Amino acid sequence: MGRFNYNGHAKVEIEDRALAHLQVVIGNKLRRGEPFYFSWREEPSTGEGRRSVWVHPHANLTFQFFGSRSPSLNRDWIEALALTANSAGGLHLVPEPATPATTDADPGIHLET
Repeated sequence: MGRFNYNGHAKVEIEDRALAHLQVVIGNKLRRGEPFYFSWREEPSTGEGRRSVWVHPHANLTFQFFGSRSPSLNRDWIEALALTANSAGGLHLVPEPATPATTDADPGIHLET
């Protein structure tokens, strides 16, 4: 499990593979100067509900991966996540598409959508 940290206040644990895909989508949005909401469900241990943060170019974001290997990236999943990021509701984690179109690129690459 990896961790997404936002401005030192909001933290959420996300599986490393999913986090790598989110990192690409978030990086692409911020590179283009496009702020957006990112929402997730809280773990039952921290309380039921949902949290949203406004992600903007000056936000302090960290992506902490617990695995030592970079996962292959699924272009279809990146595109699906980018669609949510471009919607009024903002970015949220959606399931990985069943038939992956993968690339072995580093999670920091610019897979533009």
